[in-house]
Amino acid sequence: MSRLITLIVPAFKETLFMVSITTLFAVLIGTPIGVLLVSTRKKHILENNILHQTLSYIVNFGRSFPFIILMISIIPFTRLIVGTSIGTKAAIVPLTVATIPFYARVIENALLEVNWGIIEASQAMGATPIQIIFKVLIPESMPAIVLGITITLVNVIGYSAMAGAVGGGGLGDLAIRYGYHRFDKEIMVWTVLLLIVIVQIIQFSGNFISKQINRR
Repeated sequence: MSRLITLIVPAFKETLFMVSITTLFAVLIGTPIGVLLVSTRKKHILENNILHQTLSYIVNFGRSFPFIILMISIIPFTRLIVGTSIGTKAAIVPLTVATIPFYARVIENALLEVNWGIIEASQAMGATPIQIIFKVLIPESMPAIVLGITITLVNVIGYSAMAGAVGGGGLGDLAIRYGYHRFDKEIMVWTVLLLIVIVQIIQFSGNFISKQINRR
């Protein structure tokens, strides 16, 4: 049991580190992209077809790569950013690159749920596009955004497990090195169970928070 704890605890911390930092960067970068994807649509508050189509193409392009292929293909970029292509810090780079377009689409879908009548009413009262974004679109869609962050966290956990296949660290790396290569069934079982527990906690928390802030 002591050996199990010695192996799993550091891997667990690495997974939490990767997932939290990746999600933070994805939210900070993906949210403005998602907002622009919505607000620059035809007949929306910042209509700009060229910008909308460009952003949409970039997001679709980013989402088209399977994560393992993406992780390998941007190794030079990863080395440029963190100085290495192996380890937990290195894994955060491709994790973030893969998550940003995913989260941008999540934000886009969340904002599109806002009733257009509320936006029109805000325009009639003289609200500027920036005011509509920060005082109408984002607050009204916050329950959906929370659920979107929850989905993103679960998605990043899956990505982080795959990162273990190429030395990314975390629970995925532990499962591959010991559970697969060394046929250690105990490590494999506990790693899978721990990932399941983490996902369940995140999903439950996200659902709870979304219900609490839902004003509808």
